[in-house]
Amino acid sequence: MPKTNQLQVDIASHSIQGLKDNNEDAVGFLVPEEPTVLEGKGIILAVADGVSSAEAGKEASHTAISRFLSDYYQTPDTWSVKHCGQKILSSINLTLFKRSHEFASEEKGYLTTFTALVLKSRIAHFFHAGDSRAYLLREGELKQLTRDHVASIGSGRSFLARAMGMDNSIQIDYSQFTLEVNDILLVTSDGIHDFLSEEQIISLMSDDSACQVRIEKLVTAAFDNGSDDNISGSLCQIDSLPNESLNDYNSKLTRLPFPPPLDEGIKLDGYKVLKELFASSRSQLYLVEDTETGEQMVMKTPSINFEEDTGYIDRFIQEEWIGKRIDSDYVVKIIQQKRARTCLYYLMEYVKGISLDKWMDENHFPKPKLAFSLVEQIGEGLAAFHKMETIHQDLKPGNILVDENNNIKVVDFGSVFVAGLAEVFIPLEHEGVLGTATYSDPKYLLGKNTGVQGDLYALATITYEIFTGKLPYGNKIEECQTAFEYDRLRYISATEANPIIPIWFDRTLARGVSFDLEQRYDTIAEYIKDLKNPNPTYLLNDPKVTKNKSQVLFWQLLSGFWILMLVLVVALFTQG
Repeated sequence: MPKTNQLQVDIASHSIQGLKDNNEDAVGFLVPEEPTVLEGKGIILAVADGVSSAEAGKEASHTAISRFLSDYYQTPDTWSVKHCGQKILSSINLTLFKRSHEFASEEKGYLTTFTALVLKSRIAHFFHAGDSRAYLLREGELKQLTRDHVASIGSGRSFLARAMGMDNSIQIDYSQFTLEVNDILLVTSDGIHDFLSEEQIISLMSDDSACQVRIEKLVTAAFDNGSDDNISGSLCQIDSLPNESLNDYNSKLTRLPFPPPLDEGIKLDGYKVLKELFASSRSQLYLVEDTETGEQMVMKTPSINFEEDTGYIDRFIQEEWIGKRIDSDYVVKIIQQKRARTCLYYLMEYVKGISLDKWMDENHFPKPKLAFSLVEQIGEGLAAFHKMETIHQDLKPGNILVDENNNIKVVDFGSVFVAGLAEVFIPLEHEGVLGTATYSDPKYLLGKNTGVQGDLYALATITYEIFTGKLPYGNKIEECQTAFEYDRLRYISATEANPIIPIWFDRTLARGVSFDLEQRYDTIAEYIKDLKNPNPTYLLNDPKVTKNKSQVLFWQLLSGFWILMLVLVVALFTQG
């Protein structure tokens, strides 16, 4: 290839199951087509070797590779490669560990080794856990970059001492080195390096053929040498590097200045400000237009009040990353920028609509079918967060947009908690006014992270308000500061505000907003199911039924009839 001021490589991967029944290895690479992404993020080659004895090695290796290749390119431009890799791998590790824990009784574990090289500008970065390997061949000399995480137990036997999914936290080996033109890089599973000598690896890596041919020769040679494992690897040769005088892209962006207040008509990085949508002491939202494409979008900028607050800056940058990871029709989308930034901001899709609190002001007692639709959409949006091991934590009507077709978008990633990252859970601030404190789980406000159940509490509170126009514990909840004050509150039946609400529906709401986590639903799906379908236990335990034995017997005999009647009631209620 011609020498250019750009990182250029020949790269390939190959994997076979060999003598095994299944291929539990995963291997991959990614070379971005967009020049700015190539410059800002670089190239990845990686291999993961699923632990076969854990029974879910294949799923673990494929999850690790696919998530790393996907999530890395969604991280903020302002994060270093090391910071990106460690955050992503911590999150992936926790996901695998939780899946392993779910099947603990069956001894089914999601365990895998993981080795990746990230090539950015003139620097190679590697991340490693387990006994897969990374090599560098330079001017005929082979260097093993990684160390095997194995422990010997004598008699030539050993076991894997470190792997993704083995524990709820993981120590990832990280290092970096400067690249040179004609460097050849190789990542392998033990199906290759345990069955080839160093001389064989050097000979096959330095062949004059294309990388695809070379990696296939390495795999074949290992098989011919008696490899009884899955056999996988990825090979990369450096054909061109950026000029030495170029600074690393990330280091140029980590100190981006805050943009000034943007007036209508101002242009920033090719985006023209059309109007200000929102402003607070913490951030601003502007409607902007791409001057090249005419596309309208929303630009979020940080407040200059926090220019010296490094914690605020990191959280602002993290918002963009979190938003890029969430893929749902019911969550506002973060837009990948194609031009370099000169200031700190990020872009989101523009949703033409109003916030849910304004929508409720204009739609008192909406038809149940429409109300159900809104609640289900919000639930789908939250499910997309939970799928990525993230909790919204600040769901409220002001953070939900409703468009002209009554479709919703969950917005605001400022309070999102990401499991598996280094950040410690920070309780939400009690504002003492209608807003965050009204819809957030009291457990949050008192310092306990209740995870999915916390988001469910907010959803149930919003459901109650959509159907009744009121709050399940009344406005006094805004004044509560201590656990004692919350304990004094009592749930107000939704039927008092809206008499058409059936008893089973009211009890679903009550369980959704229960302060007792043992009583509250565990999942969004379970809550939505009981909203849509009468739960018979809510009638069988009706306190209005007396304890007289004959009456209890009579109730039991008629319960089947009532359940059939409820099916008709819910049909009428949801069509109303």
